[in-house]
Amino acid sequence: MKPVVGATPRVVKSEQEWRAQLSPDEYAVLRQAGTERPFTGEYTDTKTTGVYECRACGAELFRSDTKFESHCGWPSFFDPADSDAVLLREDRTMGMKRIEVLCASCHSHLGHVFEGEGYPTPTDQRYCINSISLKLVPEL
Repeated sequence: MKPVVGATPRVVKSEQEWRAQLSPDEYAVLRQAGTERPFTGEYTDTKTTGVYECRACGAELFRSDTKFESHCGWPSFFDPADSDAVLLREDRTMGMKRIEVLCASCHSHLGHVFEGEGYPTPTDQRYCINSISLKLVPEL
């Protein structure tokens, strides 16, 4: 994965350590910027109250009160849990210009953010995140 210019991850591991920690599917998405197939992720339709953490490092990324139904095939959020929880960078792969979302703590790939799609959310943003990049910690 390409390093993030101007930012240093707080969690640093070798690729061998990441491969040992993550399943092959998790590694493909989190460390190689892959994408899970739409409507297949475990959190696409989840309504459980709680916190969504980075599956790679455990950093808090999103909260369930910012999750909404976008019907796009992946979990959608309108705002990160903290403004410093994620990093954004331009992504020009696949013949288009998008904004990639990365975990600020370990720089793992999470998904993409889109704006101006007309969803009735406070930010008019849709953080389209791979379920496999997340771990839901339910509220007790």
